[in-house]
Amino acid sequence: MRVVAGDFGGRPLKTLEGKTTRPTTDKVKGAIFNMIGPFFDGGRVLDLFSGSGSLAIEAISRGMSSAVLVEKDRRAQAIIQQNIKMTKSEKQFQLLKMDAARALTQLTGQFDLVLLDPPYAKEQIVANITQLEEQGLLAEEVMLVCETDKAVDLPEEISNFGIWKQKTYGISKVTVYVR
Repeated sequence: MRVVAGDFGGRPLKTLEGKTTRPTTDKVKGAIFNMIGPFFDGGRVLDLFSGSGSLAIEAISRGMSSAVLVEKDRRAQAIIQQNIKMTKSEKQFQLLKMDAARALTQLTGQFDLVLLDPPYAKEQIVANITQLEEQGLLAEEVMLVCETDKAVDLPEEISNFGIWKQKTYGISKVTVYVR
């Protein structure tokens, strides 16, 4: 696995061995960012189920200003820290070592891009988006990128958001919501 494009493009990323995380493949990661960008002029990104941190690192590599990564698994946290160190831009990243539910009670400010790839997709994505919106954590022009198994059918609308784009890549489905 590697950073696909941008300032850190081509740099290798570590992933967690085993089945506790499902790293987004380079092909799907490239496709996601081509759908939503592919490059950014600043902004703040939230990666609520970070795994290896590769999606948030890709977002920073492509021009986002700062990222908050949330991960509860200790082994995954160690991988994220190694991957962030590889960027040599550690100040742009903040790792919250806790589960998403706890993080959602502690987050402040607004996010321009939210990456959601939870283990139990549909129920958690709907609840997470609703809570983020209720807490005023989402910028007006926010993009919500949800990665799920291709069999998962997310609702057409969640809170004040509707599906903008949706594509299937192999076993993964990417759904992007906007206001």
